[in-house]
Amino acid sequence: MSDHATDPATEVFVAHRNLLFTVAYEMLGSAADAEDVLQETWLRWVELDLEQVRDPRAYLVRMTTRQSLNRLRSMKRRKESYVGPWLPEPLLTSPDVAEDVELAESVSMALMLVLETLSPTERAVFVLREVFDVGYDEIAAAVDKTPAAVRQIAHRARQHVESRRPREAVSASRIRAALDSFRRTLETGDLQGLLDVLAPDVVLMTDGGGIKQAAVRPILGADRVSRYMIGGIGKAQVTIAYEPTVVNGHPALALVVNGETDGIMAIRLDDDRISGLYYVRNPEKLTHIDSETRLTLR
Repeated sequence: MSDHATDPATEVFVAHRNLLFTVAYEMLGSAADAEDVLQETWLRWVELDLEQVRDPRAYLVRMTTRQSLNRLRSMKRRKESYVGPWLPEPLLTSPDVAEDVELAESVSMALMLVLETLSPTERAVFVLREVFDVGYDEIAAAVDKTPAAVRQIAHRARQHVESRRPREAVSASRIRAALDSFRRTLETGDLQGLLDVLAPDVVLMTDGGGIKQAAVRPILGADRVSRYMIGGIGKAQVTIAYEPTVVNGHPALALVVNGETDGIMAIRLDDDRISGLYYVRNPEKLTHIDSETRLTLR
């Protein structure tokens, strides 16, 4: 892009880049794939006659959506052969993301996992309509459906998501409090304390991607999750530090093993008890936790 630093096309693209990345990331759950989508969008954008583009922002969002849909369909095949649970790629986010409740909720690990249960078209329609408030006509042009069909898809996707997302928005302070209690129980090996922090039906998902050791299936229930975690830490015989961080707009923990980041632990909180634990160990998904990623809905 540097060769075109003064081009009007570049100026417009750069002005909307954070928005386009956010759209692609929410559709894909992968920063690496979102970056590839932006590169593909950029290559097509610079070939256009801008005088024929009435609304550059809308046009760029439409292009990004189409490229994301193509990528999402190919990712489905990759996920089917993925070793163990597939979790979204965590992003170190800036304070302004955490302060924007709507944005933070839309990129939370819990919601991103719910979006994984939608079809590619349903996900695109939901993200554009519910997160970015794009009009039905514009969405129809992006996903090659009629506006009437898009309305039906949006309604179906909304019902699907609402039945599975957390019951209420949870403040950062409540998440931090739960993480503090969770961390103390792990540091002390307090099995009963951990049981008290976890919801009875808690789910632990670990993503090693076949590169790092991880449970190949979700672990269900407070007793099994507690024993898996306390037992695993006891057997590891390593020095583990639990460092507070903020990923995807919410407090989380970075687990540092023998001085090196081993993974990111995010949680889902329901009624002040942890109902979801999401531990990303796959090193290919930890490339965006050292520097802040700028996200925006506008």
